[in-house]
Amino acid sequence: MTTTWASDVLPLFLELAAIPSPSGQEEAVAERVRAYLRHLGAEAETDEAGNLLARLPATNGEDGAAVFLCAHLDTVPPTGPLEPVVADGVVRNAGGTILGADDKAAVAAILEAARLLLAEGRPHAGVELLFTTREETGLEGARAFDVSRLRARLGVVYDYSGSVGEIVVAAPSGRAIDAVFTGRPAHAGINPEDGRSAVLAAARAIADLRLGRLDEETTANVGLIQGGSALNVVPATCRVAAEARSRDERKLAELVQEMLDSFAFAAAISECEVETAVEDKYRGYRLAPDDPALALARTALERAGFTPRDVEVGGGADVNVFVERGLRCVNVANGMAKVHTAEEEIAVEDLDAMVAVTLELVDAARGD
Repeated sequence: MTTTWASDVLPLFLELAAIPSPSGQEEAVAERVRAYLRHLGAEAETDEAGNLLARLPATNGEDGAAVFLCAHLDTVPPTGPLEPVVADGVVRNAGGTILGADDKAAVAAILEAARLLLAEGRPHAGVELLFTTREETGLEGARAFDVSRLRARLGVVYDYSGSVGEIVVAAPSGRAIDAVFTGRPAHAGINPEDGRSAVLAAARAIADLRLGRLDEETTANVGLIQGGSALNVVPATCRVAAEARSRDERKLAELVQEMLDSFAFAAAISECEVETAVEDKYRGYRLAPDDPALALARTALERAGFTPRDVEVGGGADVNVFVERGLRCVNVANGMAKVHTAEEEIAVEDLDAMVAVTLELVDAARGD
């Protein structure tokens, strides 16, 4: 795609990607974003959760709808150095861990678009920039954000790992299941028969679970197992953290109950006890064909030279929270690929493309 303006999004992204910001430790990258906005003349408000909100007031006499643009500041934990490099038009991390394009590529694109809006005096009906925290640990920043602070009721989230042009029209509900097995300790070599292994109970439960992709709209996973105290002690406790997701609420409820039943049965046959807790992490949604945020995204993508493509996904994003709270909001792909892995990457042309899409979003919201 050919642009008619000079984009500085690449050096900005490289700078942001080099700053570690695992969930709950976003302050360093948040301060860089605040400084960038301050240089543009836009002060960012910070709430107790660390979310940043900045406003670009509508230009005089402009009609149309104000729009908010959202990306998250945090990443999954890096397991090595962050050394973003460009080779053959693609950005990767030479440090052998995540790149952080999820979601700093979106942060950079939004900031660069804001710079161009102000530098070129582009007319708009009001733009709000929202940068959230702790998205990767269950949309915690968005859930803590007071949406009444937003003047715009129409928004776009940039947080889907796919080709530019893809628009998320349906996303799942997600629930977390925490199970703590309690057995009885004993010396593993002297009197193991007196013990009741909580790890064995947990292992039996996990072996009985249906995990992975269960159908086109339902998944389940065990992500964390913690137990035991020493090699020579029959473990008295073991914790299992699991999750279930589905775009079908009935399937999700049945799957969660099935998992709870498996935990209870495994505890019983292992002569252990188990305590379980279920937490709703986010609620799923399906956008109506005439949803105004969906229409806005389609228009902007077409104007930027892309063919819009609707997708249904298996992951949650901040948009789940905003839709649940009554905002018109849509999630769009920003070109990041292989996220949450050491092979994570993004093409430089996709960084530039998302700046162009952002500018078209603002123009389309204005009614241009």
